[in-house]
Amino acid sequence: MEKIPLKLLGMINSQSQSGAYTVILGETEGKRRLPILINGFEAQAILFHIENIKIPRPLTHDLFKNFAETFNIELVEVIISKFAQGIFYATLICDDGSGVQEIDSRTSDAIALAVRFNCPIYTYEAVLAGAGVSIEEEPDIDDLATGGLQQSDDYDFDKFTLAELEEMMNEAIEKEDYEKASTLRDAITRRNADDLSF
Repeated sequence: MEKIPLKLLGMINSQSQSGAYTVILGETEGKRRLPILINGFEAQAILFHIENIKIPRPLTHDLFKNFAETFNIELVEVIISKFAQGIFYATLICDDGSGVQEIDSRTSDAIALAVRFNCPIYTYEAVLAGAGVSIEEEPDIDDLATGGLQQSDDYDFDKFTLAELEEMMNEAIEKEDYEKASTLRDAITRRNADDLSF
């Protein structure tokens, strides 16, 4: 299965979940984005390293890196391997010099470790197709009364068609409102799952 390289584009506060953040990963050779909701601890761990903020004692991810380096274990790459029922799954590919091992990981932890080891992050086409959002498509929802999501926690998605939800998601992407796009993407995924269950 061909791996698609990703780059870390940024992080934004989640408006739908208090204390959570959305990490934005993007294709290095394309325009699709992968918004991933993570909790505050992992967000802090990623930001501390990226912004080179020094702390007196190592965080959990720093400890993992120190442990790995002490025993000559290299984190070769991180693969966001699956997206199922709104959850991302990741795999750490590690090499101790005598062989390569795959370790299951939460995606937020995998990203925090990837920035520390300065290793590449990959995903598969199935993940991008199922959970990614594209910035290539032009939005066309001027006639929609809502103009987008206002209250995502209790928004009534049922009154929109699947095509309208997709158009709303595209508008959110154009405005670089990835949190809204992620919420809409999840609604579309649920709608597709409901359609398949009949």
